[in-house]
Amino acid sequence: MPDTPAASTPVMTIDGPSGSGKGTISRIVAQRLGWHYLDSGALYRAIGVAAGWADLDLDDPGALVRCTFDTEIGFREQGDELRVVVNGHDATDELRMETAGAAASAIAAIPAVRAALKDRQRAFRKPPGLVADGRDMGTVIFPDAGCKVFLTASADERADRRYKQLKDKGVSVTLDGLLREILARDARDANRAVAPLRPAEDAVCIDTTGLGIDPVVECVLALVPGYG
Repeated sequence: MPDTPAASTPVMTIDGPSGSGKGTISRIVAQRLGWHYLDSGALYRAIGVAAGWADLDLDDPGALVRCTFDTEIGFREQGDELRVVVNGHDATDELRMETAGAAASAIAAIPAVRAALKDRQRAFRKPPGLVADGRDMGTVIFPDAGCKVFLTASADERADRRYKQLKDKGVSVTLDGLLREILARDARDANRAVAPLRPAEDAVCIDTTGLGIDPVVECVLALVPGYG
């Protein structure tokens, strides 16, 4: 059976825990390659925000699955920034809050929610190519991706990065609190029954502790066949 255009479109997956730099690196790599970009975490955060707006109980899987199907999520470029529109409202700033991240982590543990979002994520695979970042891009969503990367960093460094990012945006947080949240999220993501956070068997693992953005970007781009 011949490949469909989507199936033959190249995909690079960049997975990793919160604060590993996968979002920043993925977006830059996509720009350098001229490919599309999927921030899969934004989809889960968007569901979390929509659930919050509807005052849904995060312990009610049925309500969250219905919310997943009912929530409209869109992305639009604004300068160098990707804005996320949820049910017609720009929710980008809300998605960046730690409460949205915690809600996303809880929601992502529900198998029916993950199943509901699978096709929505795969629809981002369009020519000339896709860079997809998340936690199960290389293991579940795009297991046939030709290039898979897993980024990591120490928990202390990831907390420090997040602290600086949020302080720059005027968000009041504590470093100790962020470290506790990151460790708790790491445990939830790694131990969930469906699509736990782990590198794909054929992924290239890169520890970004102590590294700046540019060297990591160059290291990732060097993995793309024919680039450079």
